[in-house]
Formats: sequence, C-alpha cells, structure tokens
Amino acid sequence: MTEFFRKRTKNAKNDILSGFTVALALVPEAVAFAFVAGVDPLVGLYAAFMIGLITAVFGGRPGMISGATGALAVVMVALVAEGNAMGDVGENLGLYYLFATVILMGIIQVLAGVFKLGKFVRLIPHPVMMGFVNGLAIVIFISQLGMFPRLVSEDTNLWMHTSLWFKEFFTGLFSNGEFLLMLLLVLLTMGIMYGLPKLTKKLPEALVAILVVSGIVIFGNLDVSTVGSFIKDGGGEGLEGGLPQFQTEIFTKVAFNWQTLKFIGPYALILAAIGLIESLMTLNLVDEITETRGNANRECIAQGGANIITGLFGGMGGCAMIGQSLINIKGGGRGRLSGITAAIGLLIFILFASSLIEQIPIAALVGVMFMVVIGTFAWSSFRILRKIPISDAIVLVAVSLITVWKDLAVAVIAGVIISALVFSWENAKRIRARKRLKENGTKVYEIWGPLFFGSIKAFNEKFDIKNDPDKVEIDFIESRVSDHSALEAIFNLVNKYEAAGKTIQLKHLSEDCRVLLYKASPKFREVIVEDIDDPRYHLAENPEAFTKPLSEYKL
Repeated sequence: MTEFFRKRTKNAKNDILSGFTVALALVPEAVAFAFVAGVDPLVGLYAAFMIGLITAVFGGRPGMISGATGALAVVMVALVAEGNAMGDVGENLGLYYLFATVILMGIIQVLAGVFKLGKFVRLIPHPVMMGFVNGLAIVIFISQLGMFPRLVSEDTNLWMHTSLWFKEFFTGLFSNGEFLLMLLLVLLTMGIMYGLPKLTKKLPEALVAILVVSGIVIFGNLDVSTVGSFIKDGGGEGLEGGLPQFQTEIFTKVAFNWQTLKFIGPYALILAAIGLIESLMTLNLVDEITETRGNANRECIAQGGANIITGLFGGMGGCAMIGQSLINIKGGGRGRLSGITAAIGLLIFILFASSLIEQIPIAALVGVMFMVVIGTFAWSSFRILRKIPISDAIVLVAVSLITVWKDLAVAVIAGVIISALVFSWENAKRIRARKRLKENGTKVYEIWGPLFFGSIKAFNEKFDIKNDPDKVEIDFIESRVSDHSALEAIFNLVNKYEAAGKTIQLKHLSEDCRVLLYKASPKFREVIVEDIDDPRYHLAENPEAFTKPLSEYKL
C-alpha cells in the first residue's frame, strides 16, 4: 500500500502547483466560452470543474486538462438560440435544450469508447497532426487578441475601409495608453515565463508570472482590464456561486419525444464528434511530449461520462483543452493529481475566492496563453516543408488553414480524406503485370502490387484478351486483393476470357478472396487452382507444416 501511494505522489508538488496555475487560466477561458455559447458564465465554470474532475480521475491520459472549449461553444450558439425561440420570452428554454443535448452527446461518446472507436485516432497522419497543432496555435493566438482594448472602431471594416482601418490601427497603437499598458504587462508576463526557468526550475513559471503581474497591478493601482471587469463587460454578475445543482427542470421543460430528438440529435452528434476528435488529438500530442501512452478508448468513456454528469448538473459540456493541457505539462504536471487540483482549485475560486480571482489582470493570463502559443506551434514545419512530399506539405498547410477558417473537426476530417486519397492514388500506380509464355503455350500474368478500387483500371489494361492464347494463368502471389472492387474486377475478367472461348486459371489467391469468389459463382471452383507448389504460399497458409530450418528451403 505504501508503494502504491509513493508511486502516485512522487510528483505531487509539481502536480499541485501546476494544477493551481491551470485553474487560474481556466477562469477567463470558461467565462469567455460561456459568453460565446450565449449562457451564464457559471454554466461554463461548472462545466470546467465537473468535466475537469471526472476526466482527471477516470480518463485515459493523466496530465491532460478538460473543460469548456471554444470548438464546442460555437456550435452551441445556434442550439441555444433555436431553443430560446421555442419558448416564451425569458423562459430560457434554450439553456435546458443545451443540457439535454450535452447528456445525449455524452451517451454517444461513451458508446464510442465501449465499441473501441478511439483506436481510429491512430489513422491520423503526422502532417495532419502538425497542421492541427499549428492551426490550433493560431486560433489560440487570435482569440487572445480579442482581450486587448480595441484600436479600431467597430464600424470600420478591414475589407471595406482598408486605408481607414490601418490609419486607425496605427494611430491607436501608439496613442492608446490602455492598450500600451496591457501590452507591457503581457510582455512582462512572457519575460518572467521565459527567464525564470533559466534561474530555477523548481518554481512554476506561469504561476509566478501571474502572481507577480497581479501584485504590480493591485499594489500599483493600475487601471487595466481584470477577470472581474471582463465578466461584467460581457453581461455577467461575477464569479461567485454555489455548488452545482441537479437540474430537475430538464425533465419538466424539455419534452423527451421524437420531435426533441430530431432537434437535439444532430447537434449532439456534431458536438460528440468535435469533442472526441479534439480530445484524442490532444491525447496524442501529450503522449508525444511526455513520451508515454494514454488509453484512447478509456478517454472516450470518461469524456462521455463527464458530459452526462455535466448536463445533469447545469454545465455546458466540454472536452480536452490543448492550451491548458500544455500549460499543465510545461508546468511539470504529469499525474492525475494535477487535473484534480485544477478542477478543485476552480471550485474553490467559485465558492470562496471569487473576489480575489476577479482582481487578476487579463494581461497576465494573455501572456501565459501567448507563451503556450509559442510552445504549441510546430516551428519545425517551416524547415521540413521543402523536405517532405508535396502532398504531405499540402495536407499540413490545408489542415492549419481549415482549423482557423472552420473548426478542428472539419480540418482533421479534410486532412485525413486528402491523405487517404493521395495514398490510394500512389498505390494505384504500383500495380504491375509480368508476362511470360510456358513451353505448352500458356500465357502467364504475374501480378505485382495491391489490387483495390484505385488500381482496377490499370489492372484491366494489362490484359490482351483478344490476342492472348487459348490458355491463360493469372498468378497473384505478389499481389493482395483488397476489396470488393478487386473481386468484381477478377469476376469480370474471368467472364470476358470465357466469353472469348479461352481457358483461364487463377493462382495464389488468398483464402478470404477464394471464399468470396466461390460465393459469387460456383464456376470459380474450376478456375481457381488450390494445389499450389510455391513454398512462400505454403509458409503463409500453413506455417506449422515446416519443421526444417528455414535455410534449407529454396525460396
């Protein structure tokens, strides 16, 4: 028992300090995403607490931080608005439809974990991962720019009033005292985070930077934007709140019938997909940084369970947060204790320390996020762009741009599709046919390369049915029949040779291919040769038949 606790608390100091740093960074993020979704700030904060705690305890990736995220919030906007329109003014029906959707989203994610769909994240190519990381870094950077005081009036559009926009921007850049002060505090935060590790690595640089800059602002009585003013400017009343309450109103205000399912179902599917993709991509990234391996299917179940609980207790739902996860990892947080500390720390802020947290300057938190952006962006991608295949370079850039333009889920799906199409195209060109004549006049086609939907056209072009002799053999020993399209191509080829009055035999087809062709037509029992004398074939089909050392066989 002592050994059990010792292993799990050996990094306790770093986990706890890093967890509190993450808790501070979670506050404005959760509040901002709640505003984006059109709900009260406490709905975002409760989601960050509940999802963060449950996934930290039960998730498949220790050290990864989960909470309310922007990728989900932008989808929730339309859901909440449509839901409000279904009820009376002031009824706030959209909020309860949101809770019901989050519960259904969680059920879908749990099922994804139960059916072990998390393993499909391994199919995501490395260029897609790099594009995802770069795009997300840019998105985080752009989101933080909105925290700065405006330099250009809302009526001045960059595209419609380009010259006026630039004039206002550069004039404000050097004359807006509030902007310059915030910029200096952001740079100070970044400077502390950059320089402190060079002096000592025993202190969490992000937490120290936040405390130092907060002290300067509070004791210097500087007039800058704080967490409290940010909440009030967004229409909120403050951070103070109680424990999350079970939302019995969900079952009285939302009718659980087919009409409701038709309304919330598509939103739940989209949110579940985005949440799982972002969580599993973040899991992969943390795996690479820490050189350990998480459990994707366990993470799916934990994320789903967390969203079910969150929906029942008044949270807006969420998933893994790459920014906060990187803050935690770079701060030394590696174990489950760091995520637990972050979640409990956030709850403590809500219950007991809301007035103190509201005094933290936004500039300090923006500086922390800017350092996360610098650490997240894959700067090596600039160096390797000219060294990798052009198709991979296109995928990398495309995923980065689509992440910024649309969202993470669309970008990753597009990247995987592009990569799959390129892979199929390249493999389609690898089909080969070596031709020779036997002494008895039989023409032999030895097929090389994968036979699948992409290579069917090239495969068919290899044969000269009209001019071939009366006896033809097709040898698939160096080919793999991969899909139904390939089976159909073989079936059609046999029919064409027989229609021309010629005899055809197929050799070295795999067992599964033979079974499917036998099912397609009984005549294949006469066409397919099963009495094979090639040692490679026997080794693959019946390896236990070989008792002699491998060196004695002539391969």
